[in-house]
Amino acid sequence: MNPLLDFSGLPRFDALRPEHVAPAIDQLVADARAAMESAARAEPSWDAFVRPLDDANERLARAWGQVAHLHAVLDSLELRTAYNENLPKVTRYWTDLGQDERLFAQYRALRAAPEFARYGRDRRQVVENALRDFHLGGAELPPQTKPRFAAIQQQLAQLSARFSENLLDATNAGALVLSEPARLAGLPQDAVAAAREAAAKDGLQGWKFTLHMPSWLPAMQYAEDRALRETLYRQSVTRASEFGRAEWDNTPLIASIVRLRAESAALLGYGSHAEVSLVPKMARTPGEVLEFLRDLARRARPFAERDVAEMRAFARAELGVDTLQAWDVAFVSEKQRQRHFEFSDQEVKQYFPETQVVPGMFRLVEALYGVRITEASAPRWHEDVRFFEIRDRDGQLAGRFYTDLYARDTKRGGAWMDEAIARRRRADGIQSPVAHLNCNFTRPIGGRPALFTHDDVITLHHEFGHVLHLLLTRVDELGVSGLSGVEWDAVELPSQFMENFCWEWEAIAPMTRHVDTGAVIPRALFERLLAAKNFQAGIGMLRQIEFALFDMRLHCATDAGAAGAGVLALLDEVRREVAVLLPPDYNRFPNGFSHIFAGGYAAGYYSYKWAEVLSADAYSAFEENGVLDARTGQRFRDEILAVGGSRPAADSFRAFRGREARVDALLRHNGMIAA
Repeated sequence: MNPLLDFSGLPRFDALRPEHVAPAIDQLVADARAAMESAARAEPSWDAFVRPLDDANERLARAWGQVAHLHAVLDSLELRTAYNENLPKVTRYWTDLGQDERLFAQYRALRAAPEFARYGRDRRQVVENALRDFHLGGAELPPQTKPRFAAIQQQLAQLSARFSENLLDATNAGALVLSEPARLAGLPQDAVAAAREAAAKDGLQGWKFTLHMPSWLPAMQYAEDRALRETLYRQSVTRASEFGRAEWDNTPLIASIVRLRAESAALLGYGSHAEVSLVPKMARTPGEVLEFLRDLARRARPFAERDVAEMRAFARAELGVDTLQAWDVAFVSEKQRQRHFEFSDQEVKQYFPETQVVPGMFRLVEALYGVRITEASAPRWHEDVRFFEIRDRDGQLAGRFYTDLYARDTKRGGAWMDEAIARRRRADGIQSPVAHLNCNFTRPIGGRPALFTHDDVITLHHEFGHVLHLLLTRVDELGVSGLSGVEWDAVELPSQFMENFCWEWEAIAPMTRHVDTGAVIPRALFERLLAAKNFQAGIGMLRQIEFALFDMRLHCATDAGAAGAGVLALLDEVRREVAVLLPPDYNRFPNGFSHIFAGGYAAGYYSYKWAEVLSADAYSAFEENGVLDARTGQRFRDEILAVGGSRPAADSFRAFRGREARVDALLRHNGMIAA
């Protein structure tokens, strides 16, 4: 059997080949279209209309999800070709579904039927969401306009895929090979060993540094050779731009994506793509988001200006760097942190081997939510992959998840969580959810376990928060279980919430064990780490606000026509408004901004800060009751994680916290107001 057509259990990643993609997608799209036709003629009831359509759509989504996942983590020319050849078929189907007036009418009839009032909250929310999504999908457009709207969705899907592929190819192409040992001065031993392994893998002598984060970041933080840092910085910030190979230049793709999004919004009757993006979110208008971001920027700016002044003074006095450049910032910051707080990332990471961190994180979650996490077996796509299951106290399976933690050249950058299977109730019982947890950490080197920086530990907790949001749902309806139906600007709440435990001694100490001595991290070292928590927090907050403002303004009506150099001009304008450190003119940050050009964050990058207000305030309940308090953990699970998208996120927050969210906890956690 074609593994993409087998829904009897877990995905058969070990058997899946590029040649399976087209036959399976053709069959599943045909099946889904047949289900559409049947649903359009069926009685407008849940069992006759909604459930059969859900069944067909889920099979297509699950199969295509496997293809998209492998495209992201195990890219190859053959798989990329299969993905891009079949993407238009899948996109066309979802577009046609969203535009089908007959199905829209069926949902309206269901909404008006007497039985709707007897539905539970979950089903009512599914119907309300469907009516909203048909509107946004173009179901109400006049017949002469629908073909153009559909064509735009096709183009946007293809452009986004190309954007991601260009960035991966440009990242893999960038490298610096050194042959002189003197140029390695300042670099930690594990970074040097990894660079030697990378060179040997390519049949080269010396040391190879790449643009993948586990190689690039240590070089930027520790290399005393300023020219080395400048070379790697320039390569990184000019990826997929006009400074490299023309076929990898994302500049024209950005222009097309922004233009097509604006045209699509106009066809729907909105003033901008930003307005469309906010319809299913908590924030109501672009103006509200812009004011939120600018208010945070005003609060953070004095701290950021102080951070920069101290950095420049330290660079001059201690390092002889009279003019601080972009490629100096990570190096100077690390030296400054070492001087002020008497520790380095390299010292700390010796206490965070993967073999201690991952089980320690699991034990934290077990204590908070009353679950049990154990390793299990499943078909894998790569030897690095591990598989786990989560069970409740009574032994009931809550969900399962894969981990794929190390960087490789077939994997896109960053860290993310994907849904493999969603929870839903079937005739034969509950279908338990399955998640992918993907990171890009440094792999084990020289026979030792992988060592995580404290930032890596935070990243791991962040993504595991998303996993828990998917797996610990108790909602049985497909459209609102797990993360489905959750407002995008609230979806980061559980993930950012989990980061807070990385700063608590009770939570973090059990995750530490020195890789050589086996000792727990000394309390004094942890206290220094904690003291440095808000080191340059002002700079960090303004940088996130810079990205969010750029994204929102780019997708607002006044900037919707920005293209080419106009995008860079807009970014410069945003930077003049909020930034305290300006990069060189050749910096092409937008060309690598996958979140908004190849992900789901277009006119939504502000969500990180918006949800951080919620997550910080939610975590303050644990600060009040005890950070490992199981009763508070159970309430968080019951009121936030378990409900999925079955009710508005604001209602879930109020149910947990007993009031509206306040910004004070976020500012306090960032050291911007007194505790």
